[in-house]
Amino acid sequence: MIFVAGATGNVGSELVRALAAAGTPVRALVRDPDNARLPEGVEAVTGDLNRPETLTGPLTGVRAAFLLSGYADMPGLLAEIRRAGAEHVVLLSGGSAASGDMTNAVTRYMALSEAAVRESGVPWTFLRPSAFMSNALRWLPQIQAGDEIRVPFPDVATACLDPFDLAAVAARALLDDRYQGEILEPTGPEALLPADQVAVLAGVLGRDLRAVGLSNDEARAEMTAAMPVEYVDAFFDFYVNGSLDESVVRPTVLQVTGRAPRTFADWANAHADDFR
Repeated sequence: MIFVAGATGNVGSELVRALAAAGTPVRALVRDPDNARLPEGVEAVTGDLNRPETLTGPLTGVRAAFLLSGYADMPGLLAEIRRAGAEHVVLLSGGSAASGDMTNAVTRYMALSEAAVRESGVPWTFLRPSAFMSNALRWLPQIQAGDEIRVPFPDVATACLDPFDLAAVAARALLDDRYQGEILEPTGPEALLPADQVAVLAGVLGRDLRAVGLSNDEARAEMTAAMPVEYVDAFFDFYVNGSLDESVVRPTVLQVTGRAPRTFADWANAHADDFR
């Protein structure tokens, strides 16, 4: 039995489908088990990842677990997983964790989560992916309102990754012990600027979409209205100060899954209805 946290999210939902398709018993942690849309045969359970004591039942009999980073008591959560007898934890982290910069809010919770997993005594695999293609869904309100898409950090290219491919890598890591103790860094097949992504969406949707780059001051003002300032500072550290380079294309998806990662055009065509 494999336990999947965040089972209805962009990555978790794809992972649940991948594991179920492989014939692997899956226990999916969801908020509302009665209404969760899961593949046939997947067991839906509920619990609070910020309160490890609520997961004793859901973790019973689990062989391996897929976790996200940043919960309130990661050591306590890992202790519950170890008590359940799990033999492997695959943690979704991020590339900035490698720097260990505790002054950066995003890096801090990634690094602390990795440290908790390492110290738990449970064999582990860390996933440090590039940015997700699904982040383009944040433009949906603008696309619905008109053809101009305001984008922060317009000069920053990222080798963005389809969550489908990240889930495929996670599934292989969960099913194959050879990845224990490994740090996997999956990326998409090409580095794209925000304007490149907008151009692809324009072609898929048959729209005259145009990317309008924000100045740093404009970007900071818009981001501060939407998230805590410590996270705004973290993204400026990544993309303005250059502490995180997500433009590097790595062969991880091909090496682990045996197939090339999907392009942004592949992702956009698969999700075109989400933008209409």
